[in-house]
Amino acid sequence: MTTATREHISPPSRLLLLAEGRALWETGAGLAMWPLLQLTPRGDGHPVLVLPGLVAGDASTLVLRRYLASRGYDAHGWGLGRNFGPREGVEDGMVTLLRKLHDDSGQKVSLVGWSLGGVYARLLASAHPDLVRGVITLGSPFSGSPRATNAWRVYEGVSGQSSHDPRRMKFVQPTPSVPTTSIFSRTDGVVAWRCSIEKTGPKSENIEVIASHLGLGAHPAVLYALADRLSQPEGGWKPFNRGLLGPLVYPDPDRAN
Repeated sequence: MTTATREHISPPSRLLLLAEGRALWETGAGLAMWPLLQLTPRGDGHPVLVLPGLVAGDASTLVLRRYLASRGYDAHGWGLGRNFGPREGVEDGMVTLLRKLHDDSGQKVSLVGWSLGGVYARLLASAHPDLVRGVITLGSPFSGSPRATNAWRVYEGVSGQSSHDPRRMKFVQPTPSVPTTSIFSRTDGVVAWRCSIEKTGPKSENIEVIASHLGLGAHPAVLYALADRLSQPEGGWKPFNRGLLGPLVYPDPDRAN
């Protein structure tokens, strides 16, 4: 996809936005499938920092973090209250926490970011690759027009900043130098899915799921993929094997647009 094409991406339709109500069902499905999700590979105990989406806080990532903890990871919320954008102190607070998790554990930290949290994760990985083991984003708008979402007005209202932020995006848009996975849904009602497409490479990939934007943090297909990706040994990363569960769970992310 060319830069010009990405800049003309439209936000998700009103129908998809209305369909975000299915997030309640998706959360229920994740909880119902909890016993089966315990069959995924266990982690090695390294720290995982989970960053929430716009206007959300650590409560929104509770299911996700408890699942990761059940798989053996040292999962942490960001501890900075609600995510009202990169206001004063937020970026410094994330860096301080990232350094603390790294120093306390003696291990690199995996970053999992939901929506705007994924934008932060890529920013952190770009600035501090020596502290970061890998990045996984969930429905994050890291490319394309800043207004190709149904949340840009909310962002500008709560952050007091323009959604057009070339200073930060020049660090966010390039693929981080660490293993990077973008999990996205073409039925996302908040973020245009084309803005979540990563350029695939030796250490970067896309995983497509069929989910709402608000349900990504507890959707069983997302939890399975997270456990699989985080279990990759440091220095031994391999692409996700979507064939294990088939196209009804993980459609081909590279199929024709």
